[in-house]
Amino acid sequence: MMLNQLPAQSPDALLALIKMHASDPRSDKIDLGVGVYRTDEGATPVFAAIKAAEADLVARQESKSYLGPEGDIGFVKALIPYIFGGDPGFLGRIEGMQTPGGTGAVRLALAVAKKAGVTKVRMGTPSWPNHAQILSDVGLETALFDHSAAEGTIDADTVLALIKNASAGEAVLLHGCCHNPTGIDYSPEQWDAIAAAFADSAALPILDLAYQGLGDGMDDDAYGVRAVLAAVPEALVAYSCDKNFGMYRDRVGALYVLADQAGQLSAIMSNLNALARASWSMPPDHGAAAVRVILSDPAMTKLWLDELATMRSRVGDVRAQMAAAGQIGALDLTALAQQKGLFSMLALTKDQIVKLREDHGVYMAGSGRINVAGLHSGNIANFVAALKTVAG
Repeated sequence: MMLNQLPAQSPDALLALIKMHASDPRSDKIDLGVGVYRTDEGATPVFAAIKAAEADLVARQESKSYLGPEGDIGFVKALIPYIFGGDPGFLGRIEGMQTPGGTGAVRLALAVAKKAGVTKVRMGTPSWPNHAQILSDVGLETALFDHSAAEGTIDADTVLALIKNASAGEAVLLHGCCHNPTGIDYSPEQWDAIAAAFADSAALPILDLAYQGLGDGMDDDAYGVRAVLAAVPEALVAYSCDKNFGMYRDRVGALYVLADQAGQLSAIMSNLNALARASWSMPPDHGAAAVRVILSDPAMTKLWLDELATMRSRVGDVRAQMAAAGQIGALDLTALAQQKGLFSMLALTKDQIVKLREDHGVYMAGSGRINVAGLHSGNIANFVAALKTVAG
């Protein structure tokens, strides 16, 4: 008997929180846990651009045959100008492949980095919890550094120092924009310094770009990725369309590799294909095909960008409304206005978070991370009032 020797694993905290919220009968409960975009009505809609692309696929798609481990190459290439810009000078050294969501892209990036000789990955904390889980499962040593210097501020000096002092066999994993969970991003000037540090470093940059378009816009949110890739000989970029196309359950992602020489891309991609084949064999087709259809049609592209702008504007409005609440006891909400994307961290104690849940029906991660898109015109006042009760 072998399987019965497996020890029980701790349940995922976020999944447990989702179940708790679902079973709460209170009509005024507030879900700030699950990381999906919501409208002011609390819905997570299918983009009109996606519906149009899906209608096109139903009418014209002639086969559901396998794509191959590299996936929908039309999708991969259609994203390139949006991620890397029109003609940055390094496009001839880039190639990519489709992955099952941004999670698949991160896992594939770390797996190929390990195969290439990386033994240690430096990662800022706090970070997306699955980063650490993937690193552990892939079998890479993780060295942590502080992403935030204090509430609402960033510790750029630490990341610059560790990049400059990195040894061969090390990689540095950075969020491209809309940092999860803090919402605190590097400024363009800080990204320029990071790029210069990487240029003189032995470290391999691994950039996770999961929320492009939800911060300041498609080009602004890609500034850091473009700055680093323009400065370094090689890098890995994990990308997700799950958020900026609203395709969470379709798992739409891509991994891009920047090689020192264009002639090295074939060998690198052969390793990526082998790793993908051993992990998921072939990626799912539907979501990536829908994105490809959108990006190949100017009218659909405009519709998608307009919908994305609406999302971005709403998240910004929520942040502004929260920031207007100012100081609540030791809790300073003003920093939320300068942060980007769906997430922010509130400096609450574990007891305060439990009290918010039990007494006020407010559900958030135990770390204090909130999904600001879970707030809207009908519940912001209630949330602020609840915060004043437990933190004021």
